[in-house]
Amino acid sequence: MADESWPAVGIEETYRILTAPGAPFEMRDAVIRGVTLRTYANALNDLRRVFDLGRSWGEREFIVYEGERQSYAAHFRAAGALGRVLTDRYGVKKGDRLVVAMRNLPEWSIAFWAGVSIGAVVTPLNAWGLGDELAYGIADSGARVAIVDGERLERLAPYVGGLDLDALISVRTGDDYGAGAVTLDELIGPRDGYAGLPDDPMPDPGLDTDDPATILYTSGTTGRPKGALGTHRNVLSNVISIAFNGARAAIRRGEELPAPDPDTAQRVNLLPVPLFHVTGTNSMLIPTVMAGAKLVLMHKWNAERFLELVERERVNSTTGVPAMVWQVLESPDFASRDLSSLDSYGYGGAAIAPELTQRFAELFPWFKPGQGYGATETSSVSVGNSAEDYLRHPDSVGLPVPVCDVKVVDGAGNTLPPGEAGELWIRGPNVVVGYWNKPEATAESFTDGWYHTGDICRIDDDGFVYLLDRAKDMLIRGGENVYCVEIEDILVTHPAIMDAAVVGLPHRILGEEVGAVVQLRPGADVNEAELIAYAARHLAPFKVPVRIDVRAAEFPRNASGKTLKPVLRAELLARLDAA
Repeated sequence: MADESWPAVGIEETYRILTAPGAPFEMRDAVIRGVTLRTYANALNDLRRVFDLGRSWGEREFIVYEGERQSYAAHFRAAGALGRVLTDRYGVKKGDRLVVAMRNLPEWSIAFWAGVSIGAVVTPLNAWGLGDELAYGIADSGARVAIVDGERLERLAPYVGGLDLDALISVRTGDDYGAGAVTLDELIGPRDGYAGLPDDPMPDPGLDTDDPATILYTSGTTGRPKGALGTHRNVLSNVISIAFNGARAAIRRGEELPAPDPDTAQRVNLLPVPLFHVTGTNSMLIPTVMAGAKLVLMHKWNAERFLELVERERVNSTTGVPAMVWQVLESPDFASRDLSSLDSYGYGGAAIAPELTQRFAELFPWFKPGQGYGATETSSVSVGNSAEDYLRHPDSVGLPVPVCDVKVVDGAGNTLPPGEAGELWIRGPNVVVGYWNKPEATAESFTDGWYHTGDICRIDDDGFVYLLDRAKDMLIRGGENVYCVEIEDILVTHPAIMDAAVVGLPHRILGEEVGAVVQLRPGADVNEAELIAYAARHLAPFKVPVRIDVRAAEFPRNASGKTLKPVLRAELLARLDAA
């Protein structure tokens, strides 16, 4: 825990220091889509400026992928060459959509920077998607060009004839690529020749900061995903908000922010989450380029491989969802790996049990944990908790970043007082325009610049936000609201449990009863009756699960790492029916 003299600086004073005129996070008002919002004065105008910055890092090492290494110079020359091909050969212009569908490969980044540098709206698709889902994303976005890897090309092949594409570009497909695709190697040359490409900056498209930059499809658990249309301002506001959370922790301790030092060793970031997810793109790839850091890509998630890469590459910073962090901490390799290079490990994407925060602090005593809260619709981070604040409020997702307003509302949209639970709404320059070609869905989720998160939260008197549940996951048992996160937090404090998911079970009189599925820690053993008794010692009777499915297998998850509760609920009901 932090020293008793902490905090040296109060919350309001911290914000004043960091956002005052001339300060690193200085703010100014801007009218965005008819709403006056606070914005960061020092934010870059557009992602083309970041592309140019990437070119300036020269021979610094940029991307590490399996046995491959690329310098900034080689990588951004390849991006420039591809941007020139997209412009000159295929006529892609500002505002045209460019689909990118591949796993975490260096070419994903090349395609992204090629697209944004010419003003295209880069549209990443979920690489886990089936062929019809990928085809839907291409058709729904109206993309003119799609860049895909071999696995995605194979899935797409049966649907290509029905798509209105000017070009289908394939990556790492070998000689037999088919489906009418042209290979990236044919267009710009092989990977080992990128360093010899000309340094072609391409014509500047003349971007406005509120021009569209990305369409990120939400990783929903049911139905077709919706494309969140993000602007250059949205994306670049997020980069500064991430930096603010770290600076806030230092000021709260009474420290001064260090002056920039050009001789500081290059930082190393490890990306274990998909690039097509908002965290991968907005909170890892783009900040890495802006800082001239190195990015280590994971081909596929595996806790032991993660630990190996941290040790081998001397990783400084990484991210993940809570389930991934648990797997790292519980890995049999954890104690044998040298993790001393790590000084930043942020996590988010789902509710985080205080037990995880405390365990993390014990195992990484040389730095303090942090988490971010946001959504695809908020371009990633809107609220953050870090360092001593996090250790004192481990059940909170933290405080809003300075450009974001947050409020809790009732079912009619009326603002609720501190301490009361309701839906969290967020407003700021990071909130996206809306959903691509879905005006009704946009109207349902956005009101006068406010994004309706669908999360049930409360805000305390100091402004800390507490995530209680997803509105759609909240249970109502006999007229009583039951917040799943509270029960899940209790279950994971049991020494045998790594993860927990609470789901509703139908009941003829009560409407719903509380059910749960838990994942055991490696080598642990506990039965259902023991867990129900444990929960009963910590929860009000109406919150205690009536049935608990105990399993060793990892939970099913979507691409962003969120637990697929509908799947777990169906499995639990099937088990009960069969009993």
